[in-house]
Amino acid sequence: MKVGFIGVGNMGGPMCRNIVKRSNHQVTVFDLNAAAVKSCTDIGAAAAKSVAELTKGADVVMTSLPMPKDVEAVALGDNGVLANIKPGQTYIDLSTNAPSMVKKIGAAMAAKGIAMLDAPVSGGTVGAEAATIAIMVGGDKKVFDDALPVLKSFSANVIHMGALGSGTVAKLINNMMAFCNAAAAAEGLMLGVSAGLDPEKLVQVIANSSGNSAIFKPFSERALKGEFTPPSFALNLAHKDLHLALELADELDVPLALGSATHNLQRMARRMKLGGADSSAILRVYETVLGQTVKP
Repeated sequence: MKVGFIGVGNMGGPMCRNIVKRSNHQVTVFDLNAAAVKSCTDIGAAAAKSVAELTKGADVVMTSLPMPKDVEAVALGDNGVLANIKPGQTYIDLSTNAPSMVKKIGAAMAAKGIAMLDAPVSGGTVGAEAATIAIMVGGDKKVFDDALPVLKSFSANVIHMGALGSGTVAKLINNMMAFCNAAAAAEGLMLGVSAGLDPEKLVQVIANSSGNSAIFKPFSERALKGEFTPPSFALNLAHKDLHLALELADELDVPLALGSATHNLQRMARRMKLGGADSSAILRVYETVLGQTVKP
């Protein structure tokens, strides 16, 4: 299979490289960052000079991009994917997108006879490197089954969620829960420090008790070191993802009390110029207000 991969940054890069390393698929990449492209071509991928060139030569076109507007521009923009893709090819968006944007792009693709899957991923850069990320996929089951071999080349957990857009909804819910969990961890650690507890011992207790979670380990490690850069998952991206979840809740008239509070906490951290730091930098809001740190 010929795979075209657009966007080989922090997440797209390791996913793309795993396709090259773990399968026999022919992979061509495009990215505005030359160094990111080189990290893929160094291990056997080919480089395209444009989105159009990449699209015309691929059986499957994948995008992994930061924002919904970026996906829209690449998928639907002048000389983008839609302008160059033909019936028989498949378009897969791996980005964390807005459900409404997925449906807009999907409708445009369907009008041209193009199959689309939305397939956002979760597991961070570590999971992307190790090919242990989860991929939640929305779209036609037959299209999913046909794409499964290439998806499995960079993921140990590929789940078909249902119709187009359902993968994106699942991703937004997962991320919202993770961010709320991180906010709870920040409050718990600051409460303990304020009460005079040894933060390292408190972390040990929580890590072995009912307060533990998948998010707590990396969060507490950064908290104890007081190091929030370089980011594993940038606060700006976390803020974007939670904003998309809140937009979906508005559309469905579903209250998200914890999600809204966490979003405001992220907003405060961004106002502190922490948007480029790791999403766990929300802890700095509490540390600044209280005048003390979790770091011993």
